[in-house]
Amino acid sequence: MLRLISATPSPYARKVRIALIEKNIPFELITEVPWNQGAITEQHNPLAKLPVLILEDGSSIFDSRFILEYLELIYPQTPLLFSDVPERLMAKKLEVLADGICDAVVLVFFERMRGDNASAEWTARQVHKIEAGVCELARLVEQSQFAVGNKFGLADIAVGSALGYLKVRYKEFDWQNLYPALANYSTKLERRPSFQQTQPYPQTISDKVV
Repeated sequence: MLRLISATPSPYARKVRIALIEKNIPFELITEVPWNQGAITEQHNPLAKLPVLILEDGSSIFDSRFILEYLELIYPQTPLLFSDVPERLMAKKLEVLADGICDAVVLVFFERMRGDNASAEWTARQVHKIEAGVCELARLVEQSQFAVGNKFGLADIAVGSALGYLKVRYKEFDWQNLYPALANYSTKLERRPSFQQTQPYPQTISDKVV
């Protein structure tokens, strides 16, 4: 059976969890804080980053985008990417945009952990990326039921995970009122069983991050 090393708030790991559920692929979930002493993440990923998918032969693959590509190729049932090239490319574009928003949120989160040593300029730069990225998501998704085409797919997983992460790690950004259509889209996604089963919530980092 596949094993997935995940962290509860991680939008990157959530993408993979949702994809596995949507594809009906059995897997064992291993939850940990990769920053803490004794974490096994680095044993399977030299970069010590989540998510990590441990394959049945004991080897591992990492980085959510690569894992999702792997799942599409090895488990083609219930495809999450369209065969139509323009729609496929748009889905990947939305995934890059959504991941970029999450990257900026992560940087803001850890910069703020520095307390009085935090850089206001650096934080402001990341906040701009978050706000501009969500504005672009709202423009691209518009009033659509699904982000790309007429059915659920990779773009919805990526965009939905990013929006869910904002609710956990960047609550002060009131994007729901700024972009009500995007908020409605997010609400509908969160009703799917795969989203309900992967609700993000914060973890406590017990070891000091330097």
